[in-house]
Amino acid sequence: MAQTKELIAAHSCSAEAKAAAQAWLDAVGTEQEAEETKKYLAELEEDIMPIDGLIGFAESEMGAQVFGAEKAKEVAAHAKEIKAAGAKYCDCPACAACEAILSKKDELLAG
Repeated sequence: MAQTKELIAAHSCSAEAKAAAQAWLDAVGTEQEAEETKKYLAELEEDIMPIDGLIGFAESEMGAQVFGAEKAKEVAAHAKEIKAAGAKYCDCPACAACEAILSKKDELLAG
């Protein structure tokens, strides 16, 4: 639950992921928990940014528009650095929380 709260608080978390996270938190311990867990995990799988996707986005025109030209270069360089160190996903607060939660997917689905 702590990682879910971290996800909700992350500036980089999408509105959809925040809504799914809150719906899951609200459903814990209820009859809807299993259903909301599936929805929550599916949303996280959609939202987590694979490292190559982050690199491609940061190096794109859209990435420059979102981050600003200089920051986009920094993001791309950082992403390449963490990829070289073995990262599979973006390491922003939201993606890091998604990765931690998804690493427990089987446990969460087992209830």
